[in-house]
Amino acid sequence: MRVRERAREDALTAWLYIKLSAKWIVVASVIGALCGLLGSAFHISVDEVTKLRLANPWLILTLPVAGLAITGLYKLTRAEGLGTDTVIEQVRTGKGLKLGLLPAIFFGTVLTHMAGGSAGREGAALQLGGTVGLETGRLLRLDERDERTATMAGMAAFFSALFGTPLTASVFAMSVISVGLIHHAALLPCLTAALTAFGVSRALGVEPTRFAVAAPELEALMLLKIAGLAALCAVVSVIFCETIHVTEHFSKKLLKNKWLRAAAGGAAIILLTAVVGEQKYNGAGMDVITAAIEQGSAAPWDFALKLIFTAVTLSCGFKGGEVVPSFFVGATFACAVGPLLGIPAGFAAAVGLVSVFCGAVNCPLSSIFLAVELFGGEGLLYYAAACTVSFILSGYSGLYSSQEILFDKLRARYIDAHANSYREDAQKEAPRETSDKR
Repeated sequence: MRVRERAREDALTAWLYIKLSAKWIVVASVIGALCGLLGSAFHISVDEVTKLRLANPWLILTLPVAGLAITGLYKLTRAEGLGTDTVIEQVRTGKGLKLGLLPAIFFGTVLTHMAGGSAGREGAALQLGGTVGLETGRLLRLDERDERTATMAGMAAFFSALFGTPLTASVFAMSVISVGLIHHAALLPCLTAALTAFGVSRALGVEPTRFAVAAPELEALMLLKIAGLAALCAVVSVIFCETIHVTEHFSKKLLKNKWLRAAAGGAAIILLTAVVGEQKYNGAGMDVITAAIEQGSAAPWDFALKLIFTAVTLSCGFKGGEVVPSFFVGATFACAVGPLLGIPAGFAAAVGLVSVFCGAVNCPLSSIFLAVELFGGEGLLYYAAACTVSFILSGYSGLYSSQEILFDKLRARYIDAHANSYREDAQKEAPRETSDKR
Protein backbone atom coordinates (compact mmCIF):
# COMPACT_ATOMS: atom_id res chain seq x y z
CA MET A 1 0.00 0.00 0.00
CA ARG A 2 2.74 2.42 0.95
CA VAL A 3 4.57 1.79 -2.32
CA ARG A 4 1.36 2.36 -4.26
CA GLU A 5 0.60 5.61 -2.39
CA ARG A 6 4.15 6.82 -2.92
CA ALA A 7 3.91 6.06 -6.64
CA ARG A 8 0.61 7.95 -6.81
CA GLU A 9 2.13 10.99 -5.04
CA ASP A 10 5.10 10.95 -7.39
CA ALA A 11 2.79 10.78 -10.39
CA LEU A 12 0.73 13.73 -9.11
CA THR A 13 3.90 15.73 -8.49
CA ALA A 14 5.20 14.97 -11.96
CA TRP A 15 1.85 15.98 -13.49
CA LEU A 16 1.90 19.25 -11.52
CA TYR A 17 5.38 20.09 -12.80
CA ILE A 18 4.37 19.25 -16.37
CA LYS A 19 1.25 21.39 -16.09
CA LEU A 20 3.09 24.37 -14.58
CA SER A 21 5.87 24.12 -17.14
CA ALA A 22 3.38 23.97 -20.00
CA LYS A 23 1.53 26.98 -18.56
CA TRP A 24 4.67 29.07 -18.38
CA ILE A 25 5.88 28.02 -21.82
CA VAL A 26 2.58 29.23 -23.30
CA VAL A 27 2.38 32.42 -21.22
CA ALA A 28 6.05 33.30 -21.75
CA SER A 29 5.78 32.62 -25.49
CA VAL A 30 2.88 35.07 -25.73
CA ILE A 31 4.82 37.66 -23.74
CA GLY A 32 7.93 37.04 -25.85
CA ALA A 33 6.03 37.38 -29.12
CA LEU A 34 4.42 40.65 -28.01
CA CYS A 35 7.72 42.03 -26.74
CA GLY A 36 9.47 40.86 -29.91
CA LEU A 37 6.99 42.76 -32.08
CA LEU A 38 6.97 45.89 -29.93
CA GLY A 39 10.72 45.70 -29.31
CA SER A 40 11.43 45.47 -33.03
CA ALA A 41 9.18 48.46 -33.71
CA PHE A 42 10.95 50.36 -30.94
CA HIS A 43 14.44 49.40 -32.18
CA ILE A 44 13.62 50.39 -35.75
CA SER A 45 12.02 53.65 -34.60
CA VAL A 46 15.06 54.67 -32.56
CA ASP A 47 17.40 53.74 -35.42
CA GLU A 48 15.36 55.70 -37.97
CA VAL A 49 15.10 58.88 -35.88
CA THR A 50 18.83 58.64 -35.14
CA LYS A 51 19.55 58.50 -38.88
CA LEU A 52 17.19 61.44 -39.36
CA ARG A 53 19.01 63.50 -36.72
CA LEU A 54 22.44 62.69 -38.12
CA ALA A 55 21.25 63.71 -41.60
CA ASN A 56 19.69 66.89 -40.18
CA PRO A 57 21.93 68.16 -37.35
CA TRP A 58 19.67 71.18 -36.83
CA LEU A 59 17.12 68.87 -35.16
CA ILE A 60 19.06 69.25 -31.93
CA LEU A 61 17.58 72.75 -31.73
CA THR A 62 14.19 71.11 -31.10
CA LEU A 63 15.43 69.50 -27.88
CA PRO A 64 13.68 71.97 -25.51
CA VAL A 65 10.41 71.48 -27.39
CA ALA A 66 10.90 67.70 -27.25
CA GLY A 67 11.42 67.98 -23.49
CA LEU A 68 8.14 69.84 -23.11
CA ALA A 69 6.38 67.27 -25.31
CA ILE A 70 7.73 64.39 -23.22
CA THR A 71 6.64 66.10 -20.00
CA GLY A 72 3.18 66.61 -21.43
CA LEU A 73 3.00 63.02 -22.66
CA TYR A 74 3.82 61.66 -19.20
CA LYS A 75 1.21 63.93 -17.65
CA LEU A 76 -1.40 62.90 -20.22
CA THR A 77 -0.77 59.17 -19.71
CA ARG A 78 -0.52 59.58 -15.92
CA ALA A 79 2.93 58.00 -15.97
CA GLU A 80 4.70 60.79 -14.09
CA GLY A 81 7.32 59.51 -11.70
CA LEU A 82 7.31 56.00 -13.18
CA GLY A 83 10.54 54.43 -14.38
CA THR A 84 12.83 51.42 -14.11
CA ASP A 85 12.75 51.64 -10.30
CA THR A 86 8.96 51.26 -10.56
CA VAL A 87 9.39 48.04 -12.54
CA ILE A 88 11.72 46.66 -9.88
CA GLU A 89 9.21 47.61 -7.17
CA GLN A 90 6.46 45.84 -9.14
CA VAL A 91 8.43 42.59 -9.12
CA ARG A 92 9.16 42.87 -5.43
CA THR A 93 5.84 44.21 -4.08
CA GLY A 94 3.30 43.77 -6.88
CA LYS A 95 2.53 47.50 -6.96
CA GLY A 96 3.43 50.50 -9.06
CA LEU A 97 3.16 49.84 -12.82
CA LYS A 98 0.51 51.44 -14.98
CA LEU A 99 -0.42 50.75 -18.60
CA GLY A 100 0.12 54.43 -19.44
CA LEU A 101 3.86 53.92 -19.01
CA LEU A 102 3.97 51.91 -22.24
CA PRO A 103 3.19 54.72 -24.74
CA ALA A 104 4.94 57.29 -22.54
CA ILE A 105 8.33 55.59 -22.45
CA PHE A 106 8.10 54.42 -26.08
CA PHE A 107 7.46 57.82 -27.62
CA GLY A 108 9.44 59.67 -24.94
CA THR A 109 12.57 57.70 -25.80
CA VAL A 110 12.05 58.11 -29.54
CA LEU A 111 11.67 61.88 -29.11
CA THR A 112 14.78 62.02 -26.94
CA HIS A 113 16.88 60.26 -29.58
CA MET A 114 15.40 62.25 -32.45
CA ALA A 115 16.25 65.58 -30.82
CA GLY A 116 19.72 64.53 -29.65
CA GLY A 117 19.39 63.76 -25.96
CA SER A 118 22.09 61.49 -24.56
CA ALA A 119 20.35 58.29 -23.46
CA GLY A 120 20.21 54.58 -24.08
CA ARG A 121 17.42 52.14 -24.80
CA GLU A 122 17.48 49.52 -22.05
CA GLY A 123 15.61 51.69 -19.54
CA ALA A 124 12.78 51.78 -22.01
CA ALA A 125 13.24 48.05 -22.64
CA LEU A 126 12.82 47.14 -18.97
CA GLN A 127 9.86 49.47 -18.56
CA LEU A 128 8.12 48.46 -21.79
CA GLY A 129 8.81 44.76 -21.25
CA GLY A 130 7.76 44.85 -17.61
CA THR A 131 4.50 46.58 -18.52
CA VAL A 132 3.74 44.12 -21.33
CA GLY A 133 4.49 41.17 -19.06
CA LEU A 134 2.37 42.49 -16.22
CA GLU A 135 -0.61 43.40 -18.41
CA THR A 136 -0.44 40.00 -20.13
CA GLY A 137 -0.46 38.34 -16.73
CA ARG A 138 -3.47 40.38 -15.67
CA LEU A 139 -5.28 39.59 -18.91
CA LEU A 140 -4.66 35.88 -18.36
CA ARG A 141 -5.80 36.27 -14.73
CA LEU A 142 -2.61 35.06 -13.15
CA ASP A 143 -2.32 35.43 -9.40
CA GLU A 144 -0.16 38.16 -7.85
CA ARG A 145 2.99 36.05 -7.56
CA ASP A 146 2.72 34.86 -11.15
CA GLU A 147 2.15 38.46 -12.29
CA ARG A 148 5.54 39.33 -10.84
CA THR A 149 7.13 36.44 -12.73
CA ALA A 150 5.37 37.58 -15.90
CA THR A 151 6.82 41.06 -15.33
CA MET A 152 10.34 39.61 -15.20
CA ALA A 153 9.65 37.57 -18.33
CA GLY A 154 8.61 40.76 -20.11
CA MET A 155 11.77 42.54 -18.97
CA ALA A 156 13.91 39.69 -20.29
CA ALA A 157 12.01 39.52 -23.57
CA PHE A 158 12.27 43.19 -24.44
CA PHE A 159 15.94 43.38 -23.46
CA SER A 160 16.59 40.34 -25.67
CA ALA A 161 14.67 41.85 -28.60
CA LEU A 162 16.74 45.04 -28.48
CA PHE A 163 20.23 43.66 -27.90
CA GLY A 164 19.97 40.08 -29.17
CA THR A 165 21.29 38.65 -25.89
CA PRO A 166 18.66 36.21 -24.60
CA LEU A 167 20.82 34.56 -21.92
CA THR A 168 22.01 37.88 -20.51
CA ALA A 169 18.48 39.25 -20.60
CA SER A 170 17.09 36.25 -18.70
CA VAL A 171 19.71 36.27 -15.94
CA PHE A 172 19.60 40.07 -15.67
CA ALA A 173 15.82 40.11 -15.16
CA MET A 174 16.15 37.40 -12.50
CA SER A 175 19.02 39.02 -10.59
CA VAL A 176 18.66 42.80 -10.90
CA ILE A 177 15.79 42.90 -8.39
CA SER A 178 17.81 41.74 -5.40
CA VAL A 179 21.61 41.55 -5.13
CA GLY A 180 22.48 38.17 -3.65
CA LEU A 181 19.28 36.47 -4.77
CA ILE A 182 18.36 34.99 -8.14
CA HIS A 183 14.69 34.23 -8.74
CA HIS A 184 15.27 30.71 -10.08
CA ALA A 185 11.54 30.04 -10.41
CA ALA A 186 11.52 32.63 -13.20
CA LEU A 187 14.20 30.87 -15.28
CA LEU A 188 11.82 28.96 -17.56
CA PRO A 189 9.48 31.94 -18.17
CA CYS A 190 12.34 34.43 -18.66
CA LEU A 191 14.40 32.25 -20.99
CA THR A 192 11.34 31.18 -23.00
CA ALA A 193 10.18 34.77 -23.40
CA ALA A 194 13.70 35.99 -24.22
CA LEU A 195 14.27 33.32 -26.88
CA THR A 196 10.85 33.95 -28.42
CA ALA A 197 11.41 37.71 -28.56
CA PHE A 198 14.89 37.16 -30.00
CA GLY A 199 13.45 34.95 -32.74
CA VAL A 200 10.71 37.46 -33.59
CA SER A 201 13.13 40.38 -33.71
CA ARG A 202 15.52 38.48 -35.98
CA ALA A 203 12.64 37.55 -38.27
CA LEU A 204 11.75 41.25 -38.51
CA GLY A 205 15.28 42.22 -39.47
CA VAL A 206 16.70 43.44 -36.16
CA GLU A 207 20.37 42.46 -36.02
CA PRO A 208 21.80 41.44 -32.62
CA THR A 209 24.50 43.61 -31.08
CA ARG A 210 27.88 41.96 -31.63
CA PHE A 211 31.50 43.13 -31.65
CA ALA A 212 34.63 41.63 -33.17
CA VAL A 213 37.20 41.32 -30.36
CA ALA A 214 40.54 39.54 -30.24
CA ALA A 215 41.37 38.32 -26.73
CA PRO A 216 45.02 37.80 -25.68
CA GLU A 217 46.27 34.42 -24.52
CA LEU A 218 45.47 33.57 -20.91
CA GLU A 219 48.44 34.36 -18.67
CA ALA A 220 48.96 35.45 -15.08
CA LEU A 221 50.48 38.84 -15.81
CA MET A 222 47.68 39.83 -18.20
CA LEU A 223 45.13 38.62 -15.66
CA LEU A 224 46.66 40.99 -13.08
CA LYS A 225 46.56 43.84 -15.58
CA ILE A 226 42.88 43.13 -16.30
CA ALA A 227 42.16 43.11 -12.56
CA GLY A 228 43.87 46.49 -12.25
CA LEU A 229 41.81 47.90 -15.12
CA ALA A 230 38.63 46.47 -13.60
CA ALA A 231 39.45 48.20 -10.29
CA LEU A 232 39.67 51.53 -12.10
CA CYS A 233 36.41 50.75 -13.93
CA ALA A 234 34.73 50.07 -10.57
CA VAL A 235 35.64 53.60 -9.52
CA VAL A 236 34.29 54.92 -12.82
CA SER A 237 31.02 53.01 -12.30
CA VAL A 238 30.58 54.61 -8.86
CA ILE A 239 31.27 58.06 -10.34
CA PHE A 240 28.81 57.30 -13.14
CA CYS A 241 26.00 56.30 -10.78
CA GLU A 242 26.63 59.07 -8.26
CA THR A 243 26.77 61.71 -11.00
CA ILE A 244 23.45 60.55 -12.43
CA HIS A 245 21.75 60.62 -9.01
CA VAL A 246 23.32 63.87 -7.75
CA THR A 247 22.54 65.70 -10.99
CA GLU A 248 18.93 64.55 -10.84
CA HIS A 249 18.61 65.68 -7.22
CA PHE A 250 20.28 69.02 -7.93
CA SER A 251 18.18 69.75 -11.03
CA LYS A 252 14.92 69.05 -9.19
CA LYS A 253 16.00 71.25 -6.31
CA LEU A 254 17.19 74.06 -8.59
CA LEU A 255 14.23 73.94 -11.00
CA LYS A 256 11.16 72.64 -9.20
CA ASN A 257 8.90 73.27 -12.21
CA LYS A 258 9.19 70.17 -14.39
CA TRP A 259 8.25 72.06 -17.56
CA LEU A 260 10.96 74.63 -17.01
CA ARG A 261 13.42 71.86 -16.08
CA ALA A 262 12.78 70.00 -19.34
CA ALA A 263 13.21 73.11 -21.48
CA ALA A 264 16.31 74.22 -19.59
CA GLY A 265 17.82 70.74 -19.88
CA GLY A 266 17.28 70.75 -23.62
CA ALA A 267 18.90 74.17 -23.90
CA ALA A 268 21.86 72.95 -21.79
CA ILE A 269 22.46 69.99 -24.13
CA ILE A 270 22.35 72.33 -27.14
CA LEU A 271 24.94 74.57 -25.47
CA LEU A 272 27.16 71.62 -24.55
CA THR A 273 26.98 70.29 -28.11
CA ALA A 274 27.92 73.71 -29.50
CA VAL A 275 30.92 73.88 -27.15
CA VAL A 276 32.09 70.38 -28.12
CA GLY A 277 31.54 71.15 -31.78
CA GLU A 278 30.08 67.77 -32.80
CA GLN A 279 27.19 65.45 -31.94
CA LYS A 280 29.45 62.60 -30.81
CA TYR A 281 27.92 62.46 -27.34
CA ASN A 282 24.27 62.83 -28.36
CA GLY A 283 22.00 59.82 -28.76
CA ALA A 284 23.17 56.36 -27.70
CA GLY A 285 26.65 56.56 -29.23
CA MET A 286 26.87 52.97 -30.47
CA ASP A 287 29.22 54.03 -33.28
CA VAL A 288 31.71 55.37 -30.71
CA ILE A 289 31.45 52.15 -28.69
CA THR A 290 32.10 50.11 -31.84
CA ALA A 291 35.13 52.23 -32.75
CA ALA A 292 36.58 51.82 -29.25
CA ILE A 293 36.20 48.02 -29.26
CA GLU A 294 36.88 47.10 -32.87
CA GLN A 295 39.40 49.81 -33.77
CA GLY A 296 40.87 50.68 -30.38
CA SER A 297 40.02 54.31 -30.99
CA ALA A 298 38.73 56.71 -28.31
CA ALA A 299 39.70 60.12 -26.99
CA PRO A 300 40.76 60.32 -23.32
CA TRP A 301 37.91 62.73 -22.54
CA ASP A 302 35.13 60.80 -24.29
CA PHE A 303 33.93 58.99 -21.16
CA ALA A 304 33.72 62.19 -19.07
CA LEU A 305 31.82 64.17 -21.69
CA LYS A 306 29.38 61.31 -22.28
CA LEU A 307 28.73 61.13 -18.56
CA ILE A 308 27.98 64.87 -18.40
CA PHE A 309 25.68 64.75 -21.43
CA THR A 310 23.80 61.74 -20.04
CA ALA A 311 23.43 63.16 -16.53
CA VAL A 312 21.98 66.43 -17.84
CA THR A 313 19.66 64.64 -20.30
CA LEU A 314 18.14 62.16 -17.86
CA SER A 315 17.97 64.53 -14.88
CA CYS A 316 15.81 66.99 -16.80
CA GLY A 317 13.07 64.55 -17.76
CA PHE A 318 14.22 63.09 -21.08
CA LYS A 319 13.78 59.35 -21.49
CA GLY A 320 15.88 56.36 -22.48
CA GLY A 321 18.20 54.55 -20.17
CA GLU A 322 21.57 54.55 -18.48
CA VAL A 323 22.98 51.18 -19.54
CA VAL A 324 24.08 52.03 -23.09
CA PRO A 325 25.70 55.25 -21.79
CA SER A 326 27.48 53.07 -19.22
CA PHE A 327 28.69 50.92 -22.15
CA PHE A 328 30.01 54.09 -23.80
CA VAL A 329 31.70 55.35 -20.63
CA GLY A 330 33.28 51.96 -19.83
CA ALA A 331 34.47 51.23 -23.36
CA THR A 332 35.99 54.67 -24.04
CA PHE A 333 37.59 54.97 -20.58
CA ALA A 334 39.24 51.54 -20.78
CA CYS A 335 40.24 52.06 -24.42
CA ALA A 336 42.24 55.12 -23.34
CA VAL A 337 43.65 53.67 -20.10
CA GLY A 338 44.16 50.04 -21.11
CA PRO A 339 47.28 50.58 -23.29
CA LEU A 340 48.93 52.39 -20.35
CA LEU A 341 48.64 49.10 -18.45
CA GLY A 342 49.90 47.04 -21.37
CA ILE A 343 46.45 45.83 -22.51
CA PRO A 344 45.45 46.03 -26.20
CA ALA A 345 43.11 49.01 -26.61
CA GLY A 346 40.23 47.13 -28.25
CA PHE A 347 40.22 44.30 -25.75
CA ALA A 348 40.55 46.78 -22.90
CA ALA A 349 37.46 48.57 -24.24
CA ALA A 350 35.49 45.31 -24.18
CA VAL A 351 36.61 44.64 -20.59
CA GLY A 352 35.74 48.21 -19.62
CA LEU A 353 32.26 47.94 -21.11
CA VAL A 354 31.26 44.91 -19.03
CA SER A 355 33.14 46.09 -15.92
CA VAL A 356 31.39 49.46 -15.69
CA PHE A 357 28.07 47.81 -16.51
CA CYS A 358 28.64 45.28 -13.73
CA GLY A 359 29.56 47.94 -11.19
CA ALA A 360 26.54 50.04 -12.14
CA VAL A 361 23.88 47.30 -11.99
CA ASN A 362 25.45 44.96 -9.39
CA CYS A 363 24.81 41.87 -11.53
CA PRO A 364 28.10 39.96 -12.04
CA LEU A 365 26.69 36.80 -13.62
CA SER A 366 24.61 38.64 -16.21
CA SER A 367 27.65 40.85 -16.93
CA ILE A 368 29.79 37.78 -17.66
CA PHE A 369 27.07 36.36 -19.93
CA LEU A 370 26.82 39.75 -21.63
CA ALA A 371 30.53 39.64 -22.44
CA VAL A 372 30.20 36.19 -23.99
CA GLU A 373 27.14 37.12 -26.08
CA LEU A 374 28.63 40.42 -27.25
CA PHE A 375 32.27 39.45 -27.74
CA GLY A 376 32.40 35.65 -27.86
CA GLY A 377 33.82 33.23 -25.31
CA GLU A 378 37.51 33.56 -26.20
CA GLY A 379 38.31 35.92 -23.30
CA LEU A 380 35.79 34.44 -20.86
CA LEU A 381 38.14 34.12 -17.86
CA TYR A 382 39.39 37.68 -18.32
CA TYR A 383 35.81 38.99 -18.44
CA ALA A 384 34.86 36.91 -15.40
CA ALA A 385 37.82 38.22 -13.40
CA ALA A 386 37.06 41.81 -14.41
CA CYS A 387 33.38 41.54 -13.46
CA THR A 388 34.28 39.97 -10.11
CA VAL A 389 36.69 42.78 -9.23
CA SER A 390 34.30 45.49 -10.41
CA PHE A 391 31.36 43.98 -8.51
CA ILE A 392 33.27 43.88 -5.24
CA LEU A 393 35.00 47.26 -5.48
CA SER A 394 32.00 49.23 -6.75
CA GLY A 395 30.50 49.02 -3.28
CA TYR A 396 26.79 49.56 -2.75
CA SER A 397 26.01 52.28 -5.24
CA GLY A 398 23.93 51.47 -8.31
CA LEU A 399 21.76 52.83 -11.07
CA TYR A 400 18.53 51.59 -9.49
CA SER A 401 17.75 52.89 -6.01
CA SER A 402 14.92 50.39 -5.52
CA GLN A 403 17.34 47.49 -6.07
CA GLU A 404 17.65 45.44 -2.88
CA ILE A 405 21.08 44.44 -1.58
CA LEU A 406 20.32 41.41 0.54
CA PHE A 407 23.86 40.30 1.34
CA ASP A 408 27.14 42.01 2.01
CA LYS A 409 29.51 41.80 -0.97
CA LEU A 410 32.52 40.76 1.10
CA ARG A 411 31.07 38.86 4.05
CA ALA A 412 28.39 36.20 4.41
CA ARG A 413 26.13 38.67 6.17
CA TYR A 414 22.50 39.56 5.55
CA ILE A 415 22.08 43.35 5.34
CA ASP A 416 18.75 43.94 3.48
CA ALA A 417 19.41 47.47 2.21
CA HIS A 418 18.73 49.38 -0.97
CA ALA A 419 21.38 50.44 -3.46
CA ASN A 420 22.63 53.96 -2.70
CA SER A 421 21.33 53.78 0.89
CA TYR A 422 23.54 51.05 2.40
CA ARG A 423 25.88 53.48 4.15
CA GLU A 424 23.02 55.04 6.09
CA ASP A 425 21.43 51.66 6.85
CA ALA A 426 24.78 50.28 8.05
CA GLN A 427 25.23 53.22 10.40
CA LYS A 428 21.79 52.65 11.88
CA GLU A 429 22.55 48.97 12.45
CA ALA A 430 26.03 49.54 13.91
CA PRO A 431 24.92 49.82 17.60
CA ARG A 432 22.87 46.62 17.30
CA GLU A 433 25.79 44.75 15.75
CA THR A 434 28.04 45.90 18.59
CA SER A 435 25.57 44.71 21.19
CA ASP A 436 25.24 41.38 19.39
CA LYS A 437 28.98 40.84 19.66
CA ARG A 438 28.82 41.47 23.35
